[in-house]
Parts: sequence; C-alpha cells; structure tokens
Amino acid sequence: MYAVIESGGKQYRVEPGDVIRVEKLNAAQGENVDFDRVLMVSDGNEVRVGAPLLPNATVTATVKAHGRGEKIRIFKLRRRKNYRRTQGHRQSYTEIEITGIK
Repeated sequence: MYAVIESGGKQYRVEPGDVIRVEKLNAAQGENVDFDRVLMVSDGNEVRVGAPLLPNATVTATVKAHGRGEKIRIFKLRRRKNYRRTQGHRQSYTEIEITGIK
C-alpha cells in the first residue's frame, strides 16, 4: 500500500515504514503528525485518485528529527564589470517516519 501526499508544496510517494525529509514542520520530536492533503492511495489492486484531494484519507507519521541540509552556494557574476556576489543557503527540514495510511 502506498500514497502520494503533498507537504510544503512538494509531492511525496510514501509507504508505511518509509523515512523521508519534508519541509520544516512545527511539531516536536516524537510527536505524531497527520497529513490530510492526500492526492492518491493504492492498496495493490485498486487505485483511488483525488480531484485534487481524496476526502477522508489521511497519512500518519512520527517526527524523527529536525535538521538543516547541506549548504549551497549562490554565485552571481557579470563579466568585465567587477560585479561578484556570493550567498549561501541551508534549507531546514523535518525527518518523518510514515506509520499508517487510512
């Protein structure tokens, strides 16, 4: 059984037991989180697709950890104009483990 959920403007294909990283959520470590923005659910032989969301479908997960991703560098350059700008960014994330699909 798997589902497609939306969180933080991105879509994730999840199964029970999966550990994924999503955009930072306001939930403490060890807390349970419900995702009600479920786009699709498949139980092996039957596929249910929402238009755009499935009513009464939820995916439950447990917050494992919070963290920040790898640093990326943004470098802007205009040749021959003595223009250089460097900027860095680290995206915050929440690591969750999928516990159930209803």
